[in-house]
Amino acid sequence: MALSSNPAFKNAAFGNGGVKTASAPNMSAAQLDDLYGRPAAGPAETDRMSYEDTIVKTTITFAILLAGAVVGWIIPILALPAALIGFVLALVNTFKKVPSRGLILTYAAFEGVFVGGISYIFENIYEGIVVQAVLATLSVFVVTLLLFANGKVRASAKATKIFLIAAAGYALFSLVNVGLMLFGGTTGAFGLRSENIPGTSIPFGLVIGVLAVVMAAYSLVLDFDTIQRGVRNGAARIYGWQAAFGLITTIVWLYVEFIRLIAIFRGNN
Repeated sequence: MALSSNPAFKNAAFGNGGVKTASAPNMSAAQLDDLYGRPAAGPAETDRMSYEDTIVKTTITFAILLAGAVVGWIIPILALPAALIGFVLALVNTFKKVPSRGLILTYAAFEGVFVGGISYIFENIYEGIVVQAVLATLSVFVVTLLLFANGKVRASAKATKIFLIAAAGYALFSLVNVGLMLFGGTTGAFGLRSENIPGTSIPFGLVIGVLAVVMAAYSLVLDFDTIQRGVRNGAARIYGWQAAFGLITTIVWLYVEFIRLIAIFRGNN
């Protein structure tokens, strides 16, 4: 049986029949023993993506995020400009064909300043809320990771399509809500999120927040799936930075949703 019909494998290096190869140089028994005794080349030697390398890149990116958060906590007034710069950098990194380590780490720094700033503001209004939001975020991350690692949850084409539609709708709602808050269309601290569902005492923000957390959790599943496929398909090592960018973006989204969800819940009680 032929080894492969792929033209890429019609090379002498793959030992296909009918192809002449250069004769191997004479080697001593000791040299042959040393050659075959060497370990197989790993992802680092072949410049391919690996779980270990992706974890290192994600850890570095997260450390930069935390450093930025410290700055934002000390100077919370920087939260708004950092959020705007972070948003622009997020778009650039999302649509860039080849990941840029510098741009991704810069994004993490500004996003960290934003997270630190809003954390300081919320903590001064609702004492202990930052710890609650951090624990909730870590819980969702760990549970999602464990379920994915054990094959209990997987990304599917149908679920991803629903997620994309829901995410687009959520983004539109958020833009409209911000516009209403800026131009006095609503008096609630969280805009439409602070308004109660008609006929109830339940704020829209609680329902929307729960849905947003579910979407963010599925976004984590997509991140894990992307990393898994990248490693299995032998993606270039540089794409580990893209994986780190995706994870950090989702984690920040999850944290912001939790801190807002908890604030609305505590403010309604």
